[in-house]
Amino acid sequence: MGANHPVRIFGVPMDLGQKRRGVDMGPSAIRYAGLQNRLERLGCTVYESGNITVPQVEQVDDNPIDGLAHNIYAIGEVCRDIYANTQAAMESGETVIVLGGDHSISLGTVPAALATRPHTGVLWVDAHGDFNTPFTTPSGNVHGMVVSALTGSGSEIVMIGERRLPTAQVAMIGIRDLDAEERVNLTKSDVTVRTMRDIDEIGMAAAVRQVLDAFGDVEALHISLDMDSLDPQFAPGVGTPVPGGLSYREAHLLMEMLADDGRVRSLDVVEINPILDDSNRTAKVAVELVASLFGQRIL
Repeated sequence: MGANHPVRIFGVPMDLGQKRRGVDMGPSAIRYAGLQNRLERLGCTVYESGNITVPQVEQVDDNPIDGLAHNIYAIGEVCRDIYANTQAAMESGETVIVLGGDHSISLGTVPAALATRPHTGVLWVDAHGDFNTPFTTPSGNVHGMVVSALTGSGSEIVMIGERRLPTAQVAMIGIRDLDAEERVNLTKSDVTVRTMRDIDEIGMAAAVRQVLDAFGDVEALHISLDMDSLDPQFAPGVGTPVPGGLSYREAHLLMEMLADDGRVRSLDVVEINPILDDSNRTAKVAVELVASLFGQRIL
């Protein structure tokens, strides 16, 4: 992490995986909040690769699978581009940061991480499990089906790359809002889940240690950070806010402990909606969290 690996940044202004407009401006908001400068001050060599092209929703013919996976074909095309670009960067030894956009971008980033290092652990930092399928979703929004699609636990809404993500290589933290059937399916899976109740009871440090223990000897970590994992008082600019989330310090402790672990090789930062934000607060917090992940220390 940090200065030991050059950092490559991609933006993906995607809002096709959900229905609330504005999340496509997330990459610009994070850049405006000073991400590159912050990383360079930590000693990182940073390469900014601009945005991967995403069609506007008005340009897309929505042909959902069974009427319940909206814009899936357009999302699949974008995620194949994400996959190709991020895999090339990871193969060259760069640490990759991908700025969303909605969480459907991870349909491209996670397979790229697995193609580069098959024994990669994926940490899903989110208020939601994103474990729905087209047959359990109440909304049809693809950003709520990403983990089930990556693991092959749901229907084949999109297959990118040659590897499925084993559920034993997935952990979630910050979870507090699950749909009924999603809850059942997640409970039956091998995914390690630390809910907000777990964090309330044992504390963030213990929860993170349990997650890292569950990953075992994975060779690398991919962090998928949905900013709605934080409580809305700290990150108001998200499309699906849920009260009772991570505090500012809990989120930083998570990132600091992941930095100490030293295995993070790729990161998504998703679901920032500047239209719903207050003076770009959520993007600023995101930059601060990335800085902690890349070695920012109090002492």
